[in-house]
Amino acid sequence: MSVLTDNIISYIGTSTLPRRELVTRRDLKKYAVATGQRLPKYLNGDEAPLLYHLTLFWDVVELNQLSIDGVSIDTLLPDFPLKKAMAGGVEMEYHQSIYPGDWLTATRTLTNIYEKMGSKGPLIFYEVTMEVVNDLGEKVITEKTTRILR
Repeated sequence: MSVLTDNIISYIGTSTLPRRELVTRRDLKKYAVATGQRLPKYLNGDEAPLLYHLTLFWDVVELNQLSIDGVSIDTLLPDFPLKKAMAGGVEMEYHQSIYPGDWLTATRTLTNIYEKMGSKGPLIFYEVTMEVVNDLGEKVITEKTTRILR
């Protein structure tokens, strides 16, 4: 018997409102130091290291608004019947570099939900695709994240 309902499946295609953020030299420098970068272009804040965008679009919330895993509750997702989340993988495609002064806009879309039977019961897989574009509408990053719930 499936744990996915028609209501849960109906969330496929749902997107967040676009979120626009400014890339600053100071934030690039802080990220470079925090992630142990060695190249001067990153340490000087001249260019964003890979993965910089991951935290750029995170919500800043109060502690009581965090999930048990310590991240903000994702309002894009339906209320799934399975709660234990595991990483299922991330695919990233970088279309162009990120520089200080860039205004970037991210939109996240729930692109797939499906179920598989595991050795200990059902598993729910969901995929969220985030498109990051610049102010010219050019793609900067496409990221697809897969999570598994059990």
